[in-house]
Amino acid sequence: MDRGDLERAKAKPERPGAPRPTRARTDRNQLLLSFACGLLFAVGLAVAGMTNPAKVIGFLDVTGAWDPSLAFVMGGALGVYAVAWQLRRRVAAPALGGTFPAPPSGAIDGRLLVGAAIFGLGWGVAGYCPGPAVVASAVTRNAPVFVLGMLVGMALVDRVDRDRRVTRLQPAAES
Repeated sequence: MDRGDLERAKAKPERPGAPRPTRARTDRNQLLLSFACGLLFAVGLAVAGMTNPAKVIGFLDVTGAWDPSLAFVMGGALGVYAVAWQLRRRVAAPALGGTFPAPPSGAIDGRLLVGAAIFGLGWGVAGYCPGPAVVASAVTRNAPVFVLGMLVGMALVDRVDRDRRVTRLQPAAES
C-alpha cells in the first residue's frame, strides 16, 4: 500500500450519478481563480502605493527623504509567502491540478546577478517593478512604456538563452 492508496482511501466516495468535473470546467475554474488572485494582487499593490513611482523612489532614497513604508509591505508579502510555502508541504498537489514548483536551487551565478542588477536599475530609475508596472499601465501614460521595454528585454533574454542551448547541442566542427 503506497501513499496514493492511502489518499484514495481517505477521499470521499463519489455519489452515484454525481457529475464529474470536466476538463473545460477545471480549466475555467483555474482561469477564474487565477484572475481573482491577480485582481487581489493588483488591488494590494495599488493600496500599498507600489504603483506610485514617487513612493517607490522615496523608499529607495535612503540618504534623503526616506519613506520606509514599503518595507512593511514587503515584509508582509514575505510572511504570507513563508506560510504558504510551509502549507504546501502538507498537500500532495495543488487543488486545481498541476504540480507545485521545485524549491529554488540557491545558486548565485552571473545570470542571477545581471538580472538582479537590471531589475534594480529599472526599479530605481523608473520607480516600477514588473507587477506594479502592469497594474499602473491601466491608469498612467508612462507605465506602458516601461512594460513594453520589460517585454522586449524578456524576449531578448529568451532569444539569447535559446541560441546558447542550440549552440551547446550542436557537435563541434571537425577539422
